[in-house]
Amino acid sequence: MALNKEIWLNDIQKDFWPDDTFVTKSRDHSAFVEGSTVHVPNAGTPATVTKNLSSFPATIGSRSDNDLNYTIGKFYAAPVVLNHAEDVELSYNKRASITEQSQAALREAVAADILYNWVPASPSTVATTGSNVSAHIPSATGNRKAITLADIKAVKKIFDAADVPQNGRYILLDSEMYNQLLGAMTDAATLNFLAGADAERGVLGTYMGFSFMMRSKVLKTATGGTLKAWDDTESATDCAAGLAWQQDCVSRAMGDIEAYTTENDPAYYGDVLSFNMRAGGAPCRYDKKGVLLIYQG
Repeated sequence: MALNKEIWLNDIQKDFWPDDTFVTKSRDHSAFVEGSTVHVPNAGTPATVTKNLSSFPATIGSRSDNDLNYTIGKFYAAPVVLNHAEDVELSYNKRASITEQSQAALREAVAADILYNWVPASPSTVATTGSNVSAHIPSATGNRKAITLADIKAVKKIFDAADVPQNGRYILLDSEMYNQLLGAMTDAATLNFLAGADAERGVLGTYMGFSFMMRSKVLKTATGGTLKAWDDTESATDCAAGLAWQQDCVSRAMGDIEAYTTENDPAYYGDVLSFNMRAGGAPCRYDKKGVLLIYQG
């Protein structure tokens, strides 16, 4: 009797991960990641300027500066065992696959944490004002307002009024909100928007001076725009949110991924692999300028 031939490929299908390019659009404090806390001094109120001063000596003032600081977090990927039989019998390199997957999971967790921590307490906010659309984040029900071009103009007005630099302005939206925005554009506006795309930089388009980026999920808020962490108690009234920022108004500190291995562990008949990473991020400005939360109305 003939035997059927079985074929095992040398490669394993890998996981998909969110695009974390947005993290690089910030001040890099990675040189200080080995410390426990990063301090970001902020200049206080500038000196008073007087035209045609006629009385001397001039009044002498002082300046009180502000200390903005954030803590470096420690992120751990749980240990994974690689049995000796798997290491030698499988057609693909499972050790390399475990390493790549664990490191990708670390980077994704770090990026999500930095994004959450970029939002200052009581931030500037803009609520979306478009037509009703179905809520799209986990456990949320009912309708929300779609994001519109007018909402982006509202963000621009707030940045302009605060003298936020024109260069290096970004907006990060989740895939649903991003596609809502595209749907609000005419064909001509869409072409102009996409003409500013730069895939290598993670930029999908430009509008009103902002470079737009997309991620499968970004942030969430309670009704009214109060920021919630993704692992906070879920509610039917939760709203999706995006973030607008200027690259010098937020920071990142990211260390190298450290690998740990126990070779030939007798209890597991194989090797145990684990990884960790130090990282953090925060707004850079005491006055909270240059960072704005765009939440679903």
